[in-house]
Amino acid sequence: MEPMFSPALHRQRHQFVIDFVKQNKPKKVVDLGCNECTLLKTLRFHREIELLVGVDVNGVIVKKKMHGLAPLSTNYLQPSYDQLCIELYQGSVTQKDARLRGFDLVTSIELIEHLTLTDVELFSEVVFGYMTPKMVIISTPNSEFNVFLPGVSRYRHSDHKFEWTRAEFRSWAMKVCLEYGYEVEFTGVGKAPHGQQEAVGFCSQIGVFHRLMGRDCCNMLLGSDAEDVFSYTLLYSVNYPSLHNNNILRRVLVSEVLYWAEELKKRWMEERTGETCGELVFCQTEGGACAEDMKGLVDWSDASGSGQKQGSCTSRRCVAVPLDVLWSCCPKVSVLSGSLCNLRYLLMDEPNVKLSQDGSAVLLNDYEEDKEEEDDDCNLEDSGYAKASQHSHSAEQEEDWEAND
Repeated sequence: MEPMFSPALHRQRHQFVIDFVKQNKPKKVVDLGCNECTLLKTLRFHREIELLVGVDVNGVIVKKKMHGLAPLSTNYLQPSYDQLCIELYQGSVTQKDARLRGFDLVTSIELIEHLTLTDVELFSEVVFGYMTPKMVIISTPNSEFNVFLPGVSRYRHSDHKFEWTRAEFRSWAMKVCLEYGYEVEFTGVGKAPHGQQEAVGFCSQIGVFHRLMGRDCCNMLLGSDAEDVFSYTLLYSVNYPSLHNNNILRRVLVSEVLYWAEELKKRWMEERTGETCGELVFCQTEGGACAEDMKGLVDWSDASGSGQKQGSCTSRRCVAVPLDVLWSCCPKVSVLSGSLCNLRYLLMDEPNVKLSQDGSAVLLNDYEEDKEEEDDDCNLEDSGYAKASQHSHSAEQEEDWEAND
């Protein structure tokens, strides 16, 4: 049997929300009735969202799917400045919870028809009166469309308590707007057969609510008297890696510094340019990025004595890559650190980075010394020692009629 909708109706509903998020860029979003977290899994890639929350009364389903919201490996390998926290709760949309107040966007996709009419009143009070979000998207079946749906006699799903006509949905929505200070626009997804759209409307009707200007002050006053209720159970919480986290910032910065320092050293070694100061070789990049007066940057007078400091190379030559060279040649290093002074500060206590005594340069081992060690290792392998050493250490629940879409 050919699917009635392409894409499937549930995908069209989710795409409506995604397009809305792209246009309005909310930072805090909660999906009521998140079920299998399908919508949340898509919304997490829209990094304008900083807090993404899902709520569902069925905690068993949420627990089965919640780990699919964990950060991907690329989020750890290439963290960005974007911040994202995801939280999942078990709870009823008819109950208040202070943690969900003041969101930018609340979505309720095919949810209210599963509530009794009494609970719909509680839902209205909780969402519009208590949570007071800036925007709300509510979708629900349009019963006028049911004549086109195969196998539907009364309701589309056995758990539906009602299904509204377009007029009934409008009546409820306008009452909500009048009581709680919102305005609403009506639309939908799932077009009717050719020539029938005006007569029956969309398969899923959608109301998009916006809080009226001037209601913020009123809502704040109401909120100050509102009790802080915590009726939901937190099931899952995760913070995505972000460069706003200082530990992650340091890790990424160190990786970039070491990579580019080695690259600059390699270029310098290939060109065989530079100046020698004792056991120190200053790296000079293309265009003379390393100045003539670099010879006196580091005091190496006591490098072989007991007073050696961080980064002193006592047994081999070093290549010094000045931080200002890294700063000017490597845009990502400058972006991550913010300033040359901050770059020095962030690298100061890093065990994987050797700095000169005054902290002005990154010290790297001379390539020729490294090559000699490699040659020594090869000689050991040829002698059979390496082989002997190795031996010594070996040891969303969709409607029934949509199932085939």
